[in-house]
Amino acid sequence: MSRRRGEPRRRPLRTLLVLVVVVALVGGGVVAWRTGWAEDRWHEWTADDAAASTDPAAVAPPPEVEAPPVVRPPAVAEPADVDGPLRRGAIARAIDRPLADRDLGPHVLAAVGPMDGTAITYQLPHSGPDLAIPASTTKVVTSAVALWALGADHVFTTRTVRSAGGGVPLVTLVGGGDPFLASAPAASTVSTSATVVPERADVATLAQRTARRLVRTGAGEVKVAYDDSLFTGPAVNPRWEPDYVPDGVVAPISALWVDEGRSPSGYGRVADPAAHAAEVFAAELRKRGISVVGTTRRRVAPEDARPLAAMDSAPLAEIVQRVLEVSDNEGAEVLLRHVGLSQEGVGSTDAGRSGVERVLAANDVAMDGSVLYDGSGLSRQNRMSPALLLGVLRWAGRPDQDELWPALTGLPVAGFTGSLTDRMDRGDPDGLGRVRAKTGTLTGVTSLAGIAVGPDGELMVFALMADRVPEDKDLLARVAMDNAAAALGACRCGRAGGAAGGS
Repeated sequence: MSRRRGEPRRRPLRTLLVLVVVVALVGGGVVAWRTGWAEDRWHEWTADDAAASTDPAAVAPPPEVEAPPVVRPPAVAEPADVDGPLRRGAIARAIDRPLADRDLGPHVLAAVGPMDGTAITYQLPHSGPDLAIPASTTKVVTSAVALWALGADHVFTTRTVRSAGGGVPLVTLVGGGDPFLASAPAASTVSTSATVVPERADVATLAQRTARRLVRTGAGEVKVAYDDSLFTGPAVNPRWEPDYVPDGVVAPISALWVDEGRSPSGYGRVADPAAHAAEVFAAELRKRGISVVGTTRRRVAPEDARPLAAMDSAPLAEIVQRVLEVSDNEGAEVLLRHVGLSQEGVGSTDAGRSGVERVLAANDVAMDGSVLYDGSGLSRQNRMSPALLLGVLRWAGRPDQDELWPALTGLPVAGFTGSLTDRMDRGDPDGLGRVRAKTGTLTGVTSLAGIAVGPDGELMVFALMADRVPEDKDLLARVAMDNAAAALGACRCGRAGGAAGGS
């Protein structure tokens, strides 16, 4: 509708007046603030208000405000019951049946107890302690003792030295007892199931470093010797079966070798690991322009020899985890020799055995009648009680023994890693991932020793052993042993209940 003729135009005038007033107020405020007049007036109005301080510490809290008490949220899972006693009846219901499997034979031993303390809650036979062939569960003992004796960060050094004197320089390759020294970078027998693959020193890189040093000193021609004198005594344990070395089960143990004494052909072991390592080293020197005169020979490096180059192994913690996870026989035997050096001053198997007993006694871990002749468990003359294995596992898990923890973290996980990758898949599925254990296998022998965590967090150590398995029943016996360990992983064995599915 159009505006009537003659009606005054008032709205635009009002709008103009409002805008003028707003602009005046804003402009005045800006002037007042910039000249300081507004700030002075504010301080005058608030001068008597002590609470107006800009110091946060001086600002009083609002009156009658009470903060609610802090309430701890409920746990999302049951904590592991380290101290609480286990229930023998629950354990018996879980494992009596699998341990009674006829495939295990007539001589079955077992011990189960809480992680903390010394109690054995469940024992088989019920008549009392007994001994059995432990097979590779021996590696648990060897590994824990080596960690205690040497330290988790300990490394083994392979080095080269140059002898003083005229004529053609003599370069000596000196073995430091590195169990995983390789022939070349990344040369190893890496298991796809292993989670720990230690970085390896290798003689090819050592030869490269040595050659550079020789070239800098003008030595383009050398003789090569090797020193494996760190270890003494028989390289082949007399307590082993006579066909172990010829059949490639294990190599002669040496302070100097490459690829754990395996033949370059991929079949069997070399007869003299140290001599073979020296030949590999000499060949690598030739590749780098150094002329090697004559043949390599064994000799002890003189004390006044000048250092040329060196390479360190991975830390002992990683070596131990690898030895346990893939059940490395050569690695375990080398560690036993190092225990002998540490405790007895001699790098022999016998000194290592004495060193193991000395270390266990110093840490109040009873041998319980056990007799061990090697570090790997290859000897069928070894005898061990389940109680010794429980004692070592508990010792390695103590909060004040963190140097020993790799002896537990290196244990294979049921159904997932190492020598347990393809095992425990036929028993109670609740046991998968809940059991960490070292396997032990010889003809007629099967064993498991490790840790099981029940569904409610009950933490148990256990050792299961059978050493009179009937002929041709080894695989079935292993399944029965796996079923028993898996049942522990599925067992509600603490104070709050019985076996899974039972009261």
